[in-house]
Amino acid sequence: MAQHLDRRRLLTMSLASVGAGILTGMTIRPGAASAADEFDQDLPPVPGMSGDRQANEMWYQFDDITLYHRIPEVEQAFVEMHAVFGDGFVKLIYDTWLELSASPGYSAEFAEFVAPIRAPLQALSRVQLGVFDAFYHPQSPRLIDAFSFFGQGLLFDPRRAEFELEVHMMEGDPTLSYHLWHGFLRAMMVLDIDRARWARIDPLIGLAWALQSIAEPEAREINPPLPRETVGRLRRIWLPRTSRQTDEAFRAWPYPAEHDSVRA
Repeated sequence: MAQHLDRRRLLTMSLASVGAGILTGMTIRPGAASAADEFDQDLPPVPGMSGDRQANEMWYQFDDITLYHRIPEVEQAFVEMHAVFGDGFVKLIYDTWLELSASPGYSAEFAEFVAPIRAPLQALSRVQLGVFDAFYHPQSPRLIDAFSFFGQGLLFDPRRAEFELEVHMMEGDPTLSYHLWHGFLRAMMVLDIDRARWARIDPLIGLAWALQSIAEPEAREINPPLPRETVGRLRRIWLPRTSRQTDEAFRAWPYPAEHDSVRA
């Protein structure tokens, strides 16, 4: 529909630089650091939507092309990974990361394990980063906000009613989805696939996990935000973390190590 990002254009454009794509007919200027911050005024209203309009749209598009209506590039990537690792390959990648990451020097061994799926991982990286870049400059603090809103369950989008998950959030209580994403992200990083970009995004994924663990948002309701002090404290914990530190943090289950102290 005209009011949405054309997901087929996201496939055919250069996804690594999809910030130069098209959103509701507006051309995004390549290299314009402030372009993403101009999107809000061009996004049409969605009746019943609650929460940040731009973040809602980013997560809507992200889920649409990677999950609910996978574009061919994503579908092919999953087919290729299944051909290598078989059924349950998503959990297998995570379980292998979890086992190997107990050793500080695990990167080489993990890289050897995931090397056969380098091409599909490259495709997934292009698509996922492409969606982020279509809405936010990579260094924009508003991208951090988008993950924060996601984790707290503050993005209510009635366009997702058919999936009975109007709130943009990870499913499951507790959810393993953040851990699975981290496992794939680390697979990309050890193969040097957009390593620097994912190293910056990994703490945001952890931040969202921590926030969702405390907020416990409802999937079909408009949720209240966490106290500013709680959000601020978790940001100070997660955002400075190195890749090794995020590895250690994601080895915790089902909640981050700081869960009880921050919640209190």
